[in-house]
Amino acid sequence: MLLAQNGLFGNGHGNEISSMRSDEADNFIQTTEDGLDEPPLSLLFAEAIKGPLLSSDSQVQISTLLLIFHYLSCGDASAKQIQILVEENIVDYLFEILRLSECKDPVVYSCLNVLNLFPSTEQAFRQRLVIGFPTLIPVLRFVAEVPFHPAQPHTLKLIKNCVSDCPGIASTSNIEELALILSRMLERHRGGEIGMNPETFLLVCSIFVVLLRIPSSQGASNLAALLQESLKHAVLTSLEKDPGQLLHSLYLLKEAYSYTNEEFTANESSNLELRNCTVDICTSHILPWFAMAINEIDEDTVLGVLETFHFILLQNPDIEATELAKVLLSSSWFSLSFGCLGLFPTEKMKWRVYLMLSSLVDILLGNQAGQPVRNAALFLPTDPIDLLFLLGQKNSHDLDLSSCQAAILLLLHVSCLHDDWLADERSILASLEQYILVNSGDIFSGGIDSLTMMQVLNLYGLCRGLKKVNYEVSHSPEAERILFHILTESECDLPSAMIHPVAVIWLFQQEKICKPLSYQLLKFCRRNCSDGNQIIIHGDNSHIIDVQVIAELVVTGDNYAAKLLMCLLVQLSEEGAQKHDIVAVVNLIATVINIFPAASDQLCLHGISNAILTVVYYNSSHSSSSELLVAILLLICNILSSVHPEKLSDGESWLALSTKLIDSLIPAVKKYGWNQEGLLLVGILSLILHHSSNKVLIEAAKSIVCNASLISTINSTVQAVSGKGPALIEYDEGTSSGENLIFLLLLYYFSLRCLRAVLPEVLDWQTFLNSPNVMQPLSTINIHWHDLCRLMHFGSPMVKLVASSCLLELFSGISYQKKRKHEELQCFMGHLMSIMTVLEGLVFYDDIRVAMNCCLCLSIILGWEELDMQESGIARSNWYRLIVEEMVMAMAVPCLASTSFINYHKPAVHVTVALLKLQKVPGWMRTVFDDLSVSSIIENLKKDVSPEMVLLFRALLNSGFLKAEHIASLNHALQACRKRMYNNSEEHLMDKHVQKIVSSSDDLGEVCGYLIHLMMSQSSSDANSGNKRLFEETEMFFSTSTVEVHQRPTATVNVITLACLPRNCSWT
Repeated sequence: MLLAQNGLFGNGHGNEISSMRSDEADNFIQTTEDGLDEPPLSLLFAEAIKGPLLSSDSQVQISTLLLIFHYLSCGDASAKQIQILVEENIVDYLFEILRLSECKDPVVYSCLNVLNLFPSTEQAFRQRLVIGFPTLIPVLRFVAEVPFHPAQPHTLKLIKNCVSDCPGIASTSNIEELALILSRMLERHRGGEIGMNPETFLLVCSIFVVLLRIPSSQGASNLAALLQESLKHAVLTSLEKDPGQLLHSLYLLKEAYSYTNEEFTANESSNLELRNCTVDICTSHILPWFAMAINEIDEDTVLGVLETFHFILLQNPDIEATELAKVLLSSSWFSLSFGCLGLFPTEKMKWRVYLMLSSLVDILLGNQAGQPVRNAALFLPTDPIDLLFLLGQKNSHDLDLSSCQAAILLLLHVSCLHDDWLADERSILASLEQYILVNSGDIFSGGIDSLTMMQVLNLYGLCRGLKKVNYEVSHSPEAERILFHILTESECDLPSAMIHPVAVIWLFQQEKICKPLSYQLLKFCRRNCSDGNQIIIHGDNSHIIDVQVIAELVVTGDNYAAKLLMCLLVQLSEEGAQKHDIVAVVNLIATVINIFPAASDQLCLHGISNAILTVVYYNSSHSSSSELLVAILLLICNILSSVHPEKLSDGESWLALSTKLIDSLIPAVKKYGWNQEGLLLVGILSLILHHSSNKVLIEAAKSIVCNASLISTINSTVQAVSGKGPALIEYDEGTSSGENLIFLLLLYYFSLRCLRAVLPEVLDWQTFLNSPNVMQPLSTINIHWHDLCRLMHFGSPMVKLVASSCLLELFSGISYQKKRKHEELQCFMGHLMSIMTVLEGLVFYDDIRVAMNCCLCLSIILGWEELDMQESGIARSNWYRLIVEEMVMAMAVPCLASTSFINYHKPAVHVTVALLKLQKVPGWMRTVFDDLSVSSIIENLKKDVSPEMVLLFRALLNSGFLKAEHIASLNHALQACRKRMYNNSEEHLMDKHVQKIVSSSDDLGEVCGYLIHLMMSQSSSDANSGNKRLFEETEMFFSTSTVEVHQRPTATVNVITLACLPRNCSWT
């Protein structure tokens, strides 16, 4: 060993030759070169160490390995001497020692130390290394578990050389095992369990890269999953501990992304997850770190990050590449890129930045849109201020300058679309105006393409729009005039351009360009109509003018969008445009309302009724078209369903429109019967009548309720159906006949509802109870009471509901007139008895809404004093006693009440209250409301208080049925109820019906449902009116009880009342 350390083995070969005579030396060298003989000392050394290497004594083996180490590392060992050792199978001996060592130190380290000294370029050694490759894998598993094991880099280097020189040597199982070991090393390194020096980290990443390039890796099923974890650990370790190692991690990340795009991979889903993981690492970890640490890292690292991101972007149209592009754009990547140029203004950095930005533009706009940036990358400056300076120059047909200006406009356009400003808007606006002014000749002559002009338009509108919002700065009227002229005269395609929302708003606020904007809207309508949806021309459609954008313009009302749509519709109609153009505009308006129902207000303010009337009148040939007619009817229906009544101001237009619609309806019904268009029109007429209750569209409503043809058609249809008797049960909403009947009944209901507003002094409500043979002084829509009774008795559930609502509205109108004019009831008693018989039979009906309507009708009739119910025997009827007894049972002892009545006591309350209000209360009422029953009802009242129950107790109080203790208990229960109402006021807000927009004539169910909702919400039978009715009934009870017990110690009651009120209540 001493000889080896002193280099005598290395010099021995030369000394032997130098000691010979010249002719002997030449002969010896020639003999050696011919391979006939070997230098005695080197060959003897190789033979001498074989025995000790195979010794069973580990110490002998270690000493021998140390001898070999000194022999090879002394620096004088020639390639021939190393070759002799390889050819004498010393390398094979070393691998055999590793195989038999059971991975025990220090034998392992000594062997690897020696193997690492053999030159990897030596072909003979590489062949031996390949043979020994399987031995290295368990050795790596061993040394990887020991922190900072000195043999780690040696083992990794040998494995890397082996798989690099001979990729086929690694089987799929070898690759999976190596990947598992390397992944575990990175995981433990990040977790702090083991350390890893920079060389080892580099080798781990390099081996992973080599493994991914081996063809057999495509069959490794778990490689993608292991790679996911390895990437996370490698990148996060670099970012958290040593950013200097980041380039190695990025190298592995790029190779991993390439691996996922290879064909014939073992698991496509795993590769997809790996791609997603790679992009997630970039967006969630590398990008945030890069944005924060950019001022502290060197140029090579910056270039490495940019190159990695760019590599993924170049994989477009991968979904992951698009996702990365979106995240970069949302992270102010343009500003960050020019920040890199400011820190490192080198040609290499400039080239990388502009190429990457061009790829971003490709993904955003599609169709290689970033090519202008690539063409001008060599000539573009690194400072944004210099970019703006170049933009403002006159190009004078300078191709290089024109190329730069096109690239600058493109970069500004895309960056501003994502609110990533390279300079302040004032500077950009000034440069844009200068560009427009100095290059106006080229602009007017068409020397600048339309795509570039759309970018100019977007930037100009955006800058002007932001100025309007934030501050006012002077601008060039001449530049504005030129730009508007181009928009008017050129073939600009605004609907297909990418444009910032602020720019869109500003453009639609300019009255000077209403005409070209109207034309652009027509182009959009044509495209939207032909494609069904907005065409996605770009890779990213987040900044195109679609229906959503137009809807937002209309609903905001601070621009001319709504007015332009109305003007366009009128213009097309008056000019006799093609039917499909008119239909397209009508459908667009309907879609706007579908997106924002509140847009109906703006459309009505800008004369939508007059525009529709123009379509109907001046395009009579088109209006007869089924497609156009349906589109118009759907639009009117949606407007009237969503508009606020106060916005309906064009009474004359609506009058003419309703008249025209009725005139078209009647002949169609007589010829074809009731079809979907006809029923939709009936729904529209019902909505007009509904709005007239709010003192709008009065004249239009009059024209509907007094239209003789409509009255005749409705009466004949209803009379024919009502005569069917028991067969009426088949006329439900699921049949065409039932649907027709329900719509006509709804129209009749709304006509009754609007009569107080439309004909307050003219109409005599009592004529509705006359015989059908009696001539009416005023002809209005009138379904006779006996037809309503037939429909209620024999009809389907929905028919019963609407017919009972009509009858209730009729009786309410008669009562209203009697009270207002103090009239006597003029009605044949037999008619009323017939009506009451039908009503009494529906008190226990399954649909509580029908039962409520019938009970309210009965309560109204019972309240007509001149009928003398006591004499008629109605109040003594056993049926009424049954109703009251069942109600008391349901409220006092719910478990003993009839199953069909347990949840339907509310309607019966109104009949009971009416009986209690009779001049002479039936004697059996006191038997039913005995002390025990009243006490039980009050006890249950604490659990559930409804307006009907409070109404009942108020009537009982007025009739003297309550004792003092009853009143005290009621006051206590109602005080607690009122306190709960104050504390939970937000929780008990009544749900509002959400009207679904009708998009086709097949959606008549939606129209019918909405009309029924309106009917029930307006009807006095609405049983779900929320806390308001309960609060009102409670206050009236308190008022009545205070008067009733004024002789008793009321101070206690009043103190309790005041104490339970909130401190900020105005009533205190």
